[in-house]
Amino acid sequence: MAKLKIVKYGDDTLRKTCRPVDTITPRITTLLDDMVETMRAADGCGLAAPQVGILRRIAVVEVEPGEVYEMINPKIIARAGTQEETEGCLSLPGKWGTTKRPMHVTVRYTNRQGEVVEASGSGLLARAFCHEIDHLDGVLFIDNALEVMEE
Repeated sequence: MAKLKIVKYGDDTLRKTCRPVDTITPRITTLLDDMVETMRAADGCGLAAPQVGILRRIAVVEVEPGEVYEMINPKIIARAGTQEETEGCLSLPGKWGTTKRPMHVTVRYTNRQGEVVEASGSGLLARAFCHEIDHLDGVLFIDNALEVMEE
Protein backbone atom coordinates (compact mmCIF):
# COMPACT_ATOMS: atom_id res chain seq x y z
CA MET A 1 0.00 0.00 0.00
CA ALA A 2 1.03 3.57 -0.59
CA LYS A 3 0.03 6.93 0.79
CA LEU A 4 -1.24 9.09 -2.07
CA LYS A 5 -1.00 12.86 -2.53
CA ILE A 6 -4.29 14.61 -1.74
CA VAL A 7 -5.34 17.14 -4.37
CA LYS A 8 -6.09 20.56 -2.88
CA TYR A 9 -8.78 23.13 -3.64
CA GLY A 10 -8.01 25.03 -6.84
CA ASP A 11 -6.96 21.93 -8.77
CA ASP A 12 -9.34 21.42 -11.73
CA THR A 13 -9.58 17.68 -10.99
CA LEU A 14 -11.88 18.40 -8.05
CA ARG A 15 -14.46 20.01 -10.36
CA LYS A 16 -14.72 17.21 -12.92
CA THR A 17 -17.31 14.44 -13.19
CA CYS A 18 -15.79 10.99 -12.72
CA ARG A 19 -16.17 8.05 -15.09
CA PRO A 20 -17.78 4.82 -13.92
CA VAL A 21 -15.63 1.77 -13.27
CA ASP A 22 -16.51 -0.98 -15.77
CA THR A 23 -14.18 -3.72 -14.56
CA ILE A 24 -12.62 -4.28 -11.16
CA THR A 25 -8.96 -4.89 -11.87
CA PRO A 26 -5.99 -5.35 -9.54
CA ARG A 27 -5.25 -1.69 -10.19
CA ILE A 28 -8.68 -0.75 -8.79
CA THR A 29 -8.25 -2.90 -5.67
CA THR A 30 -4.79 -1.42 -5.09
CA LEU A 31 -6.30 2.06 -5.44
CA LEU A 32 -8.90 1.17 -2.79
CA ASP A 33 -6.14 -0.01 -0.42
CA ASP A 34 -4.10 3.14 -1.06
CA MET A 35 -7.11 5.41 -0.58
CA VAL A 36 -7.93 3.85 2.79
CA GLU A 37 -4.30 4.25 3.91
CA THR A 38 -4.25 7.86 2.68
CA MET A 39 -7.57 8.70 4.38
CA ARG A 40 -6.40 7.25 7.70
CA ALA A 41 -3.00 8.97 7.50
CA ALA A 42 -4.77 12.31 6.95
CA ASP A 43 -7.17 11.63 9.85
CA GLY A 44 -10.20 11.79 7.56
CA CYS A 45 -13.44 9.83 7.54
CA GLY A 46 -13.81 9.69 3.76
CA LEU A 47 -11.89 10.09 0.53
CA ALA A 48 -12.99 10.11 -3.11
CA ALA A 49 -10.82 9.16 -6.08
CA PRO A 50 -10.70 12.69 -7.58
CA GLN A 51 -9.12 13.83 -4.30
CA VAL A 52 -6.11 11.71 -5.24
CA GLY A 53 -6.19 12.77 -8.90
CA ILE A 54 -8.14 9.78 -10.27
CA LEU A 55 -11.32 10.59 -12.20
CA ARG A 56 -13.15 7.34 -11.43
CA ARG A 57 -16.35 6.75 -9.41
CA ILE A 58 -14.64 5.34 -6.32
CA ALA A 59 -14.87 6.47 -2.70
CA VAL A 60 -13.99 5.12 0.72
CA VAL A 61 -15.64 5.99 4.04
CA GLU A 62 -14.67 5.04 7.60
CA VAL A 63 -16.62 6.76 10.35
CA GLU A 64 -16.23 3.97 12.91
CA PRO A 65 -12.72 2.48 13.19
CA GLY A 66 -12.48 -0.73 11.20
CA GLU A 67 -15.85 -0.27 9.47
CA VAL A 68 -14.67 0.68 5.97
CA TYR A 69 -17.02 1.18 3.04
CA GLU A 70 -15.16 0.73 -0.25
CA MET A 71 -17.60 2.02 -2.84
CA ILE A 72 -17.28 1.58 -6.57
CA ASN A 73 -19.90 3.43 -8.66
CA PRO A 74 -21.88 4.50 -5.56
CA LYS A 75 -25.33 6.00 -5.85
CA ILE A 76 -27.67 7.33 -3.19
CA ILE A 77 -30.97 5.46 -3.59
CA ALA A 78 -32.89 6.74 -0.54
CA ARG A 79 -32.80 9.83 1.70
CA ALA A 80 -34.81 10.81 4.74
CA GLY A 81 -34.82 13.65 7.25
CA THR A 82 -32.40 16.54 7.44
CA GLN A 83 -29.41 17.59 9.50
CA GLU A 84 -27.38 20.77 9.62
CA GLU A 85 -23.84 20.08 10.80
CA THR A 86 -20.30 21.32 10.34
CA GLU A 87 -18.07 19.45 7.92
CA GLY A 88 -14.65 19.83 6.42
CA CYS A 89 -12.69 18.25 3.60
CA LEU A 90 -9.18 16.86 3.21
CA SER A 91 -8.91 18.84 -0.06
CA LEU A 92 -9.82 22.11 1.68
CA PRO A 93 -7.61 22.16 4.77
CA GLY A 94 -8.49 24.83 7.30
CA LYS A 95 -12.02 25.39 5.93
CA TRP A 96 -15.22 24.27 7.64
CA GLY A 97 -18.81 24.81 6.69
CA THR A 98 -22.31 24.17 7.93
CA THR A 99 -24.16 22.01 5.42
CA LYS A 100 -27.69 20.72 5.15
CA ARG A 101 -27.69 16.99 4.39
CA PRO A 102 -30.13 14.10 4.76
CA MET A 103 -30.19 12.52 8.23
CA HIS A 104 -30.44 9.02 6.74
CA VAL A 105 -29.25 7.69 3.37
CA THR A 106 -29.03 4.35 1.65
CA VAL A 107 -26.25 3.87 -0.88
CA ARG A 108 -25.97 1.18 -3.56
CA TYR A 109 -22.48 0.40 -4.83
CA THR A 110 -20.21 -2.36 -6.06
CA ASN A 111 -17.63 -3.71 -3.63
CA ARG A 112 -14.11 -4.92 -4.48
CA GLN A 113 -15.45 -8.46 -5.07
CA GLY A 114 -17.80 -7.16 -7.78
CA GLU A 115 -20.93 -7.62 -5.67
CA VAL A 116 -23.65 -4.97 -5.70
CA VAL A 117 -24.45 -4.11 -2.09
CA GLU A 118 -26.46 -1.54 -0.16
CA ALA A 119 -25.49 0.28 3.00
CA SER A 120 -27.56 2.64 5.11
CA GLY A 121 -26.29 5.27 7.48
CA SER A 122 -27.46 8.06 9.73
CA GLY A 123 -25.85 11.19 11.10
CA LEU A 124 -22.12 11.42 10.36
CA LEU A 125 -22.14 8.29 8.19
CA ALA A 126 -24.96 9.71 6.03
CA ARG A 127 -23.05 12.99 5.71
CA ALA A 128 -19.84 11.18 4.75
CA PHE A 129 -21.63 9.13 2.08
CA CYS A 130 -23.18 12.30 0.60
CA HIS A 131 -19.93 14.29 0.81
CA GLU A 132 -17.83 11.65 -0.96
CA ILE A 133 -20.44 10.94 -3.65
CA ASP A 134 -20.68 14.70 -4.32
CA HIS A 135 -16.93 14.66 -5.03
CA LEU A 136 -17.55 12.17 -7.86
CA ASP A 137 -19.68 14.81 -9.59
CA GLY A 138 -17.27 17.69 -9.02
CA VAL A 139 -19.27 19.15 -6.13
CA LEU A 140 -17.50 20.42 -3.01
CA PHE A 141 -19.12 21.00 0.38
CA ILE A 142 -18.50 24.75 0.07
CA ASP A 143 -20.82 24.82 -2.96
CA ASN A 144 -23.81 24.08 -0.73
CA ALA A 145 -22.59 25.30 2.66
CA LEU A 146 -24.87 27.61 4.58
CA GLU A 147 -21.70 29.31 5.83
CA VAL A 148 -17.96 28.70 5.42
CA MET A 149 -15.40 29.35 8.16
CA GLU A 150 -11.62 29.30 8.19
CA GLU A 151 -9.31 28.31 11.04
